[in-house]
Amino acid sequence: KESLAAAADALHKRGVPVVILTLGSNGAFVSSPDFTGLIPAPNVRAVDTTAAGDVFNGALANALWQGLAMKDAVTLAVKSASYSVTRAGALNSAPTVDELRAFSNELRQ
Repeated sequence: KESLAAAADALHKRGVPVVILTLGSNGAFVSSPDFTGLIPAPNVRAVDTTAAGDVFNGALANALWQGLAMKDAVTLAVKSASYSVTRAGALNSAPTVDELRAFSNELRQ
């Protein structure tokens, strides 16, 4: 975690206000004015990681556009990307809102 914070600090010193480092199955590290910390990924069986980054970025952009706080937005993006790797292909792996809601409910149980 210290090396992640150091990498984020180096970017902050160059003028980047928000740093999000994606870590695959380990989730994402966030360093922002609102939140700094690790968002863990749920444990899933990965089938195809082709679109995980695209799904993460799309979910993050949508969550921020809807006004979610940074921690909540990245948490949603991590869950979305985690769900996407459980399916084969790129387009077919992006979860719908209902699929993501069901996946989140499964994780709570």
